Amino acid sequence: MSLPLRQKLRLTVSFAALLVVGLGSSYLYTQSKTKQLAQQHPAAQNLSKTQPENSALPQQQISFASGQENAFIFQQTSYENQDKQNTRSSGQKSEPVSTYYQVIDELQKYKFSVQGGQVLTSGKLPPTLKVNFNQADLLSVLSNTRKYYQDYASEDPTVLRTGLLGAQGVNVQDILKTLDFMISVLQEDIANNRATRLQDPNFINTHFRVIKWSAYNSQTPDQKQLRITKYAVFTHPGSHKKTSTYNTPIYSLKDNSSNNKFYTKYTKQDVLSGIYEPGGKEFGKVEPLAYLTREGLEEALMEGTILINFTDGSKGLFNVDRNNEMPYLRGVKATAQKRYWYFREVDAIKGYGYKIDAKISIKPGVTFAGDVQNIGLGRVIVLEYTKGGRKQLQLGVLSDTGGAFLPNLHQLDFLAGIFQNRKDFDQHIRQLPEYATAYILVKK
Repeated sequence: MSLPLRQKLRLTVSFAALLVVGLGSSYLYTQSKTKQLAQQHPAAQNLSKTQPENSALPQQQISFASGQENAFIFQQTSYENQDKQNTRSSGQKSEPVSTYYQVIDELQKYKFSVQGGQVLTSGKLPPTLKVNFNQADLLSVLSNTRKYYQDYASEDPTVLRTGLLGAQGVNVQDILKTLDFMISVLQEDIANNRATRLQDPNFINTHFRVIKWSAYNSQTPDQKQLRITKYAVFTHPGSHKKTSTYNTPIYSLKDNSSNNKFYTKYTKQDVLSGIYEPGGKEFGKVEPLAYLTREGLEEALMEGTILINFTDGSKGLFNVDRNNEMPYLRGVKATAQKRYWYFREVDAIKGYGYKIDAKISIKPGVTFAGDVQNIGLGRVIVLEYTKGGRKQLQLGVLSDTGGAFLPNLHQLDFLAGIFQNRKDFDQHIRQLPEYATAYILVKK
């Protein structure tokens, strides 16, 4: 039985009115939530307009825009949203939101995520201990590292990353301020012929944020202290010409090799087979710098720098320049590694630098090699450890890196010195710690 026309019209108008009211309520609720989120994360909202949806999720590889301080805020917000979605789907009550940092490798690709507060926390140096370092050597490394920022930061975006310290609200300007302040204090104290105030832990606790760095090692979850390995420059005998004893070469790439990367095709084993020697298929493309024993070559490749005493009485200091872009394989013995480094002659021990001519001149006793990508260049670090039953404090600068730190949040490599042989080196490092509590200093 059909309804009268007037009744039909009345029902239609009523339904339309209800629909309009429902849509309006939904819109007002959405606008209210959007306004709340915008107030909480304004920078993230602006960035989200230029980023693809879910671009910061940990399953994907990420390309970082160096020098953009807001990049970390965007990553943090994405993880917060993900945590909230997971909580809603499980039906559990909301827990406090955690801040995650996305760890990258040397190719700027995502490797894993870590909770910032799990690695970096507030700390203090023990007030009764002297902080150990050589004043002149520390001043040299601090100044050289600061100059690298000044001269090459525009060409090397890696050093403009805040890295893991962003989780503590630290940016690159804070690091530069730290370097400048320490340089100024050292210069003043040395000029007045007095022990520097930087050796007083009370001075450091007053003028610096002391951030405790707890090791993060997915392979050894119980590790809390940093592993402290040691590296050195070794002196080795060598020859300018190939001989029966000194038959293993180190080579230098010619200046035009940056345009023609032929050398990336060849493993270390290819190079040692003689491809660059007379009669080899690539003869003339590189320059031989010296010939060592095979042991001498492996030492040079592992340490990055070697001091050669030539058979004719001359000496030369050589540093790694560029490699064949083949990855270093952990757990594979040195002689079986495919990675090969080409060298350059240098006038000092060299640390980090995006090219050989830009590398930082460093000093033993005040230099650490570490994860420059994620911890950052120029971070001033204090180690606390026990020696002979007594606690010690040792200060140095993260001004070098290496294949073992790509990435690595649980280890530092301490530049121990220049040694004649491995025996002298081993004897010296017995007095240094295998593990230590680490602190990063940031000027308040």
